[in-house]
Parts: sequence; structure tokens; C-alpha cells
Amino acid sequence: MDGGFSMTIKKTLIGAASVAALALAATVAPAAAEEREFSWSMTVGGTSDYVFRGISLSSEDPAAQGSLDMSYGIFYAGAWASNVDGAGFEPWELDLYMGIKPVLGPVTFDFGVVGYLYPAAQNSGDYVEFKAGASMELVKNLTGGATFWWAPDQDNYPDTYAIEGTLAYALPQMGIFAPSISGLYGYSESDGPGFFLGEDEYSYWNVGLSVGVEKFSMDFRYWDTDINDGLADERFVFSAKVTLP
Repeated sequence: MDGGFSMTIKKTLIGAASVAALALAATVAPAAAEEREFSWSMTVGGTSDYVFRGISLSSEDPAAQGSLDMSYGIFYAGAWASNVDGAGFEPWELDLYMGIKPVLGPVTFDFGVVGYLYPAAQNSGDYVEFKAGASMELVKNLTGGATFWWAPDQDNYPDTYAIEGTLAYALPQMGIFAPSISGLYGYSESDGPGFFLGEDEYSYWNVGLSVGVEKFSMDFRYWDTDINDGLADERFVFSAKVTLP
């Protein structure tokens, strides 16, 4: 992709996201003041392979994962952790995030920031990323969304952006089971060598089946990318978690 054209796309998306965030904040402020309610949840689970944007961050080995999330009105914050292996960032990753999820008509927006931390790593891999997303029910039981991710140039991370589109369809309830199918397609581009495999641009995608049973959920997913590297090759990933309370 042409560098100048890519930079124009990036600046346009960043500017549009900023304007939308300010407009939505002003629009939903009165509603948020009337519907403030605190809630929290935590998850404990694991996966057969920790895959991030199509790349295995656990050297294709299983990973234990968990999260703690809190929300108050349209505001949310949380923490997520997983063990990692490779690129000198082991043995574990901690993600801290916060943002707002305003609703305007049928559309739910998500504006937030994520800090990716590697507290015990030999190499300093910490970086920050911003996101702007929107999702809505397109037709009954079919939800679609798009998210723009941007990591500005940092000491150990090049200026990078990613654009992702998702679709999810809720299948009919089967007894106690609530199944759904979903898919994602994403494209990432960096101004310099990529953070994990040195790729400055690539595409990634997945499709899978999720099944929920009360507080327990399972996910069976196929991942692939256009990168010619073992850690980014096609793979099937199984994940499971329980959500409390």
C-alpha cells in the first residue's frame, strides 16, 4: 500500500474518531447521568493457543487467562492477563483498559485506551493503543461492527494501526445451550518493523462457533493470516471460561 495514501487514511480515521467521540460525549451526557449503575464481573479460563491478531503469543502452547471488569453507566475499566512465550516478553502479559460505550439510536460506540504491559519481561515491551469502534444489530440476531485501533509511535513500538470488521449471528437456543457463529477480518500496518514478527503490514481473519451455558462459555475458532511464518499459520483454537458472579 502506498505510504502517502496509507497515512491519509490513518489521519482521516483518527480525526473522524475524535470528532465522533466529542459529539457523542455531548449527546449522551444527560442520559448517562440518569442511568448510572455500577456493575462488575470476572472471568477465569484458558485457551489452547493465545492468538493476537492472527499471531500466536504463546508459541502455540496453551495459556491461562482471566479478567476483571467494572462499569458505571457508559464508563468501563478493567484488567486482563495471560501467560505469554516468545519475543522476550514472557512470562506474562497484563492489559489495562478503560473507555466509554455510548449508545446513539441502534448503534453502540466504544472509545477507549489499552495499555499492554509485560511486567516480568527481559525486554521492555510495554505500549499503549487507542480504539474507536461501533456495532449494531443489522437484522434480527445478526450483529456487525467495525473497530479502528491506533498505537502512536513509542520508544519500543512503531506507529501502527489496525482496522477490523466483525459479524456475529445468534443461533436458536438449543436446550440450555446458547450458540452463535462469528467472524473477523482485520488489516494492520506499521511505519516500521512490526512488534512481534517484524511484518509492517498484513491481514488476518477468523471464524468460529461459541456456545454459552449459564456462566460457562466455550469457543472453537479457526485463525489464519497472509504471513508466511509458523506462528501466524492457520490453526484451530479452543477457549473456555467461566464468568462470575
